[in-house]
Amino acid sequence: MAISRRLVFLLAAVFSTISLGESRSDTNKVFSPCGDAAVQRSDGFTFGIAFASRSSFFFNTSVQLSPCDHRLGLASSSQLAVFRPKVDEISLLTINTSNFFPDSVGGYMVAFAGRKYAARSIPAFVANSSFIVTSFTLVHEFKKGRLQNLYWKRDGCASCSGQSSFVCLNNQDCAIRTNNCKNRGGNVDCSVGIQLAFSGTDKHESVFNSWYEVQNLRQYSLFNLYSNLRDSLTSQYNRFF
Repeated sequence: MAISRRLVFLLAAVFSTISLGESRSDTNKVFSPCGDAAVQRSDGFTFGIAFASRSSFFFNTSVQLSPCDHRLGLASSSQLAVFRPKVDEISLLTINTSNFFPDSVGGYMVAFAGRKYAARSIPAFVANSSFIVTSFTLVHEFKKGRLQNLYWKRDGCASCSGQSSFVCLNNQDCAIRTNNCKNRGGNVDCSVGIQLAFSGTDKHESVFNSWYEVQNLRQYSLFNLYSNLRDSLTSQYNRFF
């Protein structure tokens, strides 16, 4: 992927930190989001999220390519976030919007990983000058340890129904009006939260359970307890599930 020197430096710093803190149980030595890896449970897995305009993710306006593909020319028109969650654990990732607001680069995001075995999600709307969506669920789907697909799981607007601070966009996303956000005239922390889960099998064909667990959590009071704890820690009053 063609990226600016500034982003190269940031990525190098991130990867160095990851390397120093990696667990002895982590057998995955691929730290670039544009590298191919076969993973097992307890490994770290590196993937990226690119922020840009929706059209920036398509070659010749019709074919969606991975952000790792230099033909997209994202270096000058995007921002990049890199994460390394633990395989088959439920993770809550946060993108701080205090210094970066997604609408400044086009308002859409694509999750991606790999090169030969490239996988990428469809572009998801995050923000424009009027609204920002702060809650997402991203599922990594594997087959024999190799990433096959990345997809956003949407559950509609039931979680924000009746709450005046939120607007339902396209009957699928709960959004906050941007004038309620910090640094936009309001006092709400509009950092973007991404709940991450895994499905499929690892390189030893062990089945991943975290996506199944996410679905089951909704049935029990433990889910509400976790949601309340999360909200108290992040100072966000929207729900991620």
